[in-house]
Amino acid sequence: MRKHLVLIGGGHAHMMTLENIGTFVEKGFKVTVIGPSFFHYYSGMGPGMLGGTYSPDDIRFATRDVVQKQGGIFVKDKVVRIDPDKREIYTKTGHTFTYDLLSFNAGSYVPMQAGFEDSDNIYAVKPIEKLMEAADKLKKLFLQKKIVVSIVGGGPSSAEVAGNVWQLAKKVNQYMPDIHIFAGKKFMARFPENIRSRVISSLDKRGIQIFETGYVKQIKPDEICLESGDKFSTDFIFMALGVKPSTIFEESGLPVGPDKGLLVNKYLQSEKYPEIFGGGDCIYFKDQPLDKVGVYAVRQNPVLLHNLMASLEQAELETFDPGPDYLLIFNVGGGVGVFKKNWLVFGGKIAFMVKDYIDRKFMKKFQAIEKIL
Repeated sequence: MRKHLVLIGGGHAHMMTLENIGTFVEKGFKVTVIGPSFFHYYSGMGPGMLGGTYSPDDIRFATRDVVQKQGGIFVKDKVVRIDPDKREIYTKTGHTFTYDLLSFNAGSYVPMQAGFEDSDNIYAVKPIEKLMEAADKLKKLFLQKKIVVSIVGGGPSSAEVAGNVWQLAKKVNQYMPDIHIFAGKKFMARFPENIRSRVISSLDKRGIQIFETGYVKQIKPDEICLESGDKFSTDFIFMALGVKPSTIFEESGLPVGPDKGLLVNKYLQSEKYPEIFGGGDCIYFKDQPLDKVGVYAVRQNPVLLHNLMASLEQAELETFDPGPDYLLIFNVGGGVGVFKKNWLVFGGKIAFMVKDYIDRKFMKKFQAIEKIL
């Protein structure tokens, strides 16, 4: 029987492997990709889609088409756990798959209170597809009346969502909302002051209020309650409390890092189960904990591609080098960004133009694969 490679997720870290599925198939290997959607959405452009800068087509990659055109198998389903000893994968719909080699790019999620998933006015900032739904609802509300939009969380995603909600309301050009960010005790606490001040200044100019008076204790569909006892009425809520790696690994008894991500070595490989690899937000890189930013997934691409093929062919593995400090640009809406690279920090329209150029170029590169095949 031919060896079976299974990819869980079609995200950034699997892009080059997806592009080369045809090569695996030509060499006699069976390739199956399991993902929750026919498309993969680029999270770096998600806030821009919320604000109306991009359409859904601008920010997505047709995973199913790319897989099937090259002779691979695409399964639209969600993996809930695996049995690494039996080499079996179990999905939400009750299906079981076996594998010889497995690679995870299962992403991350925003923790939500039980019952919130079905609420019609509470949205997590991930998965990105949900931002499309949120944008449609907000546009209708902005036409009807003045509302309050609340963002719970104190990180950069809160800033990007708040700024792009403002931009969306400007485009609708009817009722402007009050936009509140509930940031705990310090907004964007892990960033240097020269970045924080630029982001805060940009949001403040547009009347977006940032509350740093304490953590949120309770969330109701129409109210935010702080630990201090203060209560704030709201009409719409975004949850941006940071991301956690997929729960698959803990559910499966796999070795994990402190954040519960799949623990991998310098080869992006599980040490206990060498037939398991991973990349992106869902892993914990043993040698050097990595920030949850897309640049590392992109840098992992060639290493994962090489090591998956090398494992199937019993060749030598390559090591992953996280590389130098990465470029960081926040899209804070209104055509404005905040740029950081090493010592250089600046804000304004040029910062957003640089981000827009890089993001569009990145997406066109991978969307071109769909047309070539």
